Amino acid sequence: MTEAGADAWAIPPLFSRLVDDTSLLSPRAGAPGVDAVVARHLEARDGRNGELVGHLACPVSRLPALVTELAKAGPARPVDLSLVVDTGLGAVPKALSTVFSRTALLSARTIETAAPPDVDAVWLERVSEFVPEDVVAVVEPRRPLGDDEGPIGAWLEAVRRVAEHGCSPKLRCGGPRPSDVPTVDQVERFVRITAESERGFTTLGLRQVVRSDDPDQHGVLNLLVAVSRAIDDGDVVGALRSTDKEALVAELGALSPEAVGGVRGRLSRCGTDPGPLPVEELAGLGMPA
Repeated sequence: MTEAGADAWAIPPLFSRLVDDTSLLSPRAGAPGVDAVVARHLEARDGRNGELVGHLACPVSRLPALVTELAKAGPARPVDLSLVVDTGLGAVPKALSTVFSRTALLSARTIETAAPPDVDAVWLERVSEFVPEDVVAVVEPRRPLGDDEGPIGAWLEAVRRVAEHGCSPKLRCGGPRPSDVPTVDQVERFVRITAESERGFTTLGLRQVVRSDDPDQHGVLNLLVAVSRAIDDGDVVGALRSTDKEALVAELGALSPEAVGGVRGRLSRCGTDPGPLPVEELAGLGMPA
């Protein structure tokens, strides 16, 4: 039983805690208020598909408002928090102090920050100094605009350095601008790097379960299949381009428990934008639980 008292649906291990809510990262103009995000997140987490629900992402600048709304809501258990640095690394210690003093409301799971294009071991070590041992450091090397191989290659090398340092890279898959959507080739190269490094990565900006070509959007199922194929040195591009939901579901459903663990060891969470991906759609795919 969930805290809400409803029978929880059996969720496949491949989807367990997969979908993060990144609503609080959206521009404030026209975005739902913190109170609405908290209410929706708690309802989803404590509902019948709650096993699908991952972290609630919150920028440091909005943490006080989040704490206030959670205190009003009185959650049955702490909310898993991804704390996103938007006011500089110097603000992290105070933010963590706030989280650690509200253990009935929040549990810090990751600290996430953007990285400069020339990110190096010195910068990454500085980030690590702010992150407690039981919290995951997530670093997003910013992908350059355009498709010039020089900057793209430098970005991918930054992704490799992040993974090799022991941090989790983040891949931005979408956003308010068309340029926020990486090409299939860029996603393939990112996925292969993380598969080789055996480090988990997260995403931001996913909006769909399956790829759409009009408008160009990547899909959650496509990424899961792409990671599975990358581990086995298979056809990653084909997985990313597919719009055949049934074929993607069938391929994922045929994975062994060991293969599922390998996939989720690489693709740890999918951040959706601007609000949660409909968990009912993932729950209703007929995957073996």
